[in-house]
Amino acid sequence: MSSPVTQTRVTRVLEEEGVTFRLLPHTKPAKTIEEAAQERGVDPEQMVKSILLRDMSGFHVLACVPGPAQVDPKKVRALFGCRRMTCADATDVEKVTGLVIGTVAPIGLKRPLPLIFDHQIQQHQKVNISSGDRMAGVELSTEDLLILCDPMFADICR
Repeated sequence: MSSPVTQTRVTRVLEEEGVTFRLLPHTKPAKTIEEAAQERGVDPEQMVKSILLRDMSGFHVLACVPGPAQVDPKKVRALFGCRRMTCADATDVEKVTGLVIGTVAPIGLKRPLPLIFDHQIQQHQKVNISSGDRMAGVELSTEDLLILCDPMFADICR
């Protein structure tokens, strides 16, 4: 078993901003949204999945959808006027966000990125995001997440 999560860029941002949150430790790293929800004891619908997309010119956007949903890159590219948009590979994700796949959250990023959230994220009072570590998630109010991120909203699910 890994050592408990102490502090990550994500939790530091939350603390610095004075946001109330609850750290939800895992007993083992989760490989899917369903596993992460089970480890945290929450509904997968309350999970916020963060997917880094890139176009052919190297433009990146972080698309966030409810856990069980899938991002539709075609919908995102249309919003940004890109010709083609795909999911970034693991190397690109780490280089751009400073986090590895499976730990990306819409806050605590290495550099600012355009953020787009699907409207469905607003359906719950509380949401779960990655803590920036495979061994824990973070629960916070949806309102606090939206204030911190100030994302665009659109229908971006398949």
